[in-house]
Amino acid sequence: MKPAKWHPGARNTTDGASRRTSYGPLHRPVRLSPADLLRLGLTGIRTRRMRAALSALGISIGIATIIIVTGIPASSQKALDAELTALGTDRLQAVGHTSGPDDKPASFPPESVGMAERVGPVKAVSPVANTHARVRRSDHQDPIDEAGLTVLAARPNLLGLVNARVRSGRYFSTATERLPTTVLGSVAAARLGFSDLRPGEPAPLVLIGNRWFTVIGILHAVRLSPDLDRCVLVGWETAHRSLGFDLRPTQLFLRVDEAAIDDVRAVLPATINPQSPSQVLISRPSDVLAAKRSTEATFSSLFVGLAGVALLVGGIGVANTMVISVLERRREIGLRRALGAHRGQIRGQFLTESIALSGLGGVAGIVLGVLGTLGYAGYKDWPPVIPVPAVAAGLGGAVVVGIVAGVYPAVRASRLSPTAALASA
Repeated sequence: MKPAKWHPGARNTTDGASRRTSYGPLHRPVRLSPADLLRLGLTGIRTRRMRAALSALGISIGIATIIIVTGIPASSQKALDAELTALGTDRLQAVGHTSGPDDKPASFPPESVGMAERVGPVKAVSPVANTHARVRRSDHQDPIDEAGLTVLAARPNLLGLVNARVRSGRYFSTATERLPTTVLGSVAAARLGFSDLRPGEPAPLVLIGNRWFTVIGILHAVRLSPDLDRCVLVGWETAHRSLGFDLRPTQLFLRVDEAAIDDVRAVLPATINPQSPSQVLISRPSDVLAAKRSTEATFSSLFVGLAGVALLVGGIGVANTMVISVLERRREIGLRRALGAHRGQIRGQFLTESIALSGLGGVAGIVLGVLGTLGYAGYKDWPPVIPVPAVAAGLGGAVVVGIVAGVYPAVRASRLSPTAALASA
C-alpha cells in the first residue's frame, strides 16, 4: 500500500491533544489496484496451504461431481443416439395378430405393400411372409424332426430396412431371388450345422419342403429384428412358385420420415388392412432403448442434486475457514487499519481471499471432473462429451459460493477497530 502524497498546500493544525492534518485540492485517496488486492487475498492461502487445500476440497468435489454426472450421461446419450440411429429410429414394423387355433399369424392383403408405399412419408417397404414350410439338413431326417426354424419369403431390400449385414456369402439380388437359393439367419445357420461359407468350396444345400435350396449367405445377428436370426429366407417369387406361398405378407418393415413417424404409425393399420385394421400391430423397434435413455436422465437429475449438496457443504467449509482466518489475523487487520487502510479495503482483501479459495477449488474440480468423464467414457468405449455449460456453471458456481461464504467474514474483519484488534492479538 502506497503512503499518501504530501502536497505543499497541506497545513497542520493542533487543537489541544488532538492533531488534525488537512490536504490541498490535489490530494488523492489511497486505492488498491486489482493486482495489489489479489496479492493480499492470496497471502492467507499461501501461508496456510494445508487448510486452504482442505477447504477447497469440498468445492472441488462438488464441481467435479456436477461435471461427471452431466458429462457421463451426455457421453452415454451420444453413444445411445448413435445406437438408436443404427437400429433405426425411423423404422416401423407392422405385424399381424395371431388368429385361429393353430396360432398362425394373420396375413395382410397382397396389395398392402403398394398401399403402404403410397403413404407420403413412407420411404421404403419390405414385406416378409411365413411360408409355413419346414427346413431340414438332409432328406434322411424325419420331416417331423425340424430345428424350430421359420421359413420366410423376403425381398432383396430387406437387409437395408433392418440394418442387417451378411457374415459370409451374399444376399439375394433381383436375379438370385428367383432361383432356389436361401440365406440363413445366424441362429438358423448354427442349428443346421453351418459355420461360414468359404469361397471356392461347393455351396451347401438344405431341404425346404420337398425341394433342395442352395445356401448362398449367412447373416450376422440382426439387432433391429432378432426374430430374423432364427429364420431361413427364400426369395419372394421362388417361395410363390416352389413352396405354394400365397403372396400375402405377414410382416412389413418400413422406413419413414422420422418427423412424421407418429402420424404414419396412426394411419398404417387402416392403410395396410382396411377390412381388419385391429389385426395390425405397429411397433417401433427402438422404443426400448428410448425408454432406457429416459431412465438415465432420471438418475442424472438425482446425481446433480447430490452435487449441489456437496457444493453447499464445500461453501460452508470455506466460510468456516474465512471466519477462523479473521480471528487469527486480527493483529494484521489492526496494523493495516492503523496504517490507514479503510474498511472497504479490509472487506475487499478477505472477500478476494474467499473468492480465490473457491475459484481454486472450482478449477481443481473441473480438472477432476473432465478427467473422470474422459476415463469413464473411454472405459465404456463411448464418445467422450464434456458439457461446456456444466464447466462454465461449475466455475461460476464456485465464484458465487466464494462470494456468499466470504461476505460475513469480510464484514466482520472490516468492523474491527485498530485498537481492539491490536489489543486482542
